[in-house]
Amino acid sequence: MRFSMLMLAALLSGSVANAQNDPVVMTINGQPVTRSEFEYSYNKNNSETVVDKKSVDEYAELFINYKLKVQAAIDAGIDTTKNFRSEFLLYRNQQIRPSFISDADIEKEAWNVYKATQTRVDSLGGLVKPAHILVGLRQNAPAGAQEKAKERIDSIYNALKGGADFASLARKCSDDHRSAVNGGRLPWLQKGQTLKEFEDVVYSLKKGEMSKPFLSPAGYHIVLLEDKGMFFPYDSVHADILRFIDQRGVRERIITQNIDSIAKVSVPPVTPDELLDRRAAEMEAADPDLKNLIREYHDGLLLYEISNRTVWEKAAADEKGLERWFKKNRKKYRWDEPRYKGIAYFVKDASDIDAVKDAIKKVDFKNWADTLRRTFNDSIIRVRVVKGIFKKGDNALVDKMVFKADTTVTPPSDYPIPAVYGKRLKSPKSYEDVRELVVADYQEQLEKQWVAELRRKYAVTVNKDVLATVNRH
Repeated sequence: MRFSMLMLAALLSGSVANAQNDPVVMTINGQPVTRSEFEYSYNKNNSETVVDKKSVDEYAELFINYKLKVQAAIDAGIDTTKNFRSEFLLYRNQQIRPSFISDADIEKEAWNVYKATQTRVDSLGGLVKPAHILVGLRQNAPAGAQEKAKERIDSIYNALKGGADFASLARKCSDDHRSAVNGGRLPWLQKGQTLKEFEDVVYSLKKGEMSKPFLSPAGYHIVLLEDKGMFFPYDSVHADILRFIDQRGVRERIITQNIDSIAKVSVPPVTPDELLDRRAAEMEAADPDLKNLIREYHDGLLLYEISNRTVWEKAAADEKGLERWFKKNRKKYRWDEPRYKGIAYFVKDASDIDAVKDAIKKVDFKNWADTLRRTFNDSIIRVRVVKGIFKKGDNALVDKMVFKADTTVTPPSDYPIPAVYGKRLKSPKSYEDVRELVVADYQEQLEKQWVAELRRKYAVTVNKDVLATVNRH
């Protein structure tokens, strides 16, 4: 009993000390935010590379809005959806899974890979390091070409027998241009890496021995065996094996095996997912930076999804709302100079100029591109067209034909006849004429309304005394 009380006292004193070292800076909907969490976010978003830096007080307001949106996402149940859990755990586990593998595990796997490769290569005759000269010959080449290739390789062979330098002749005569620049030298080879006809000859040679000309599917060869031996020493290929382990996903396979093994022998038994959850809690408790990083990703996913539902997609899809916003704020979207709403196009046949106009004159502007593609460019491209709302300087053809500018128009190749079709506008007639601007402003308005609603819905308290100690303790 005394021991239990002492343990309880120790735990409580540790909790009190931790609370004193990391006090609560604000509470949002009953959820405490510690100073360390706020500092992590503030310092990350106000680093030296940030242009629009905020004071602590200014950032606190932004941070509260951020946390309110996250709370709204939780209340909406987004954090329990399959898609959210899958994406979040994928990221979190990327941070946690490496803790289930050690350098010793990797070294053991590297040695196993080495021994398996060494055994296989040595059992097949080891390694060879040849140089060769190739006279290329296509398979099923006509008799005349075969005779010329045979005469050429025999001539090279006679020169070598007469004392000519192998590397010099390879540089000058070999049709294998990649090896020719290195005097015909090839890398170390093992059986199964090249043509069987080539391997059979190379492995029959002694070190320093040169073959007679022989034929393979690539052509005629002369081979000089520069060296041969058993598989390389472990230390010389260690770095290559480690790269192989990373490239082939072996590291992840070992991690999965280790997780499965630990889960099975745990008492009581746990699933691999439960083991990852437990390890994540342990690592976050020991590493505040990791905890903040994982929480940041968790909350960021929630923020994105709830913002998409409440503001971004909602605004973009609310056609009536966009129209109302545009009409109410029409003056905001006036242009300083006229625009041309239409197309600039080039055709091969003059008859297509009017055909293009006839095809779209009764079609909604937003459907012009699809109509023209189906009508004129389905199988054969008859029209080269650019659609848009052009101001002066956007398009040379519009500048010349609509705005009467002194400019040069260069037609696309094979499409010499230019034309334009559309309307000259002094100001936008509907929100579609300035859609991107209207959507952005409408989203901003919805955002303000949403934040105001969240501020009314959720209780927020800020400890000004603790806030004043941010980055000053």
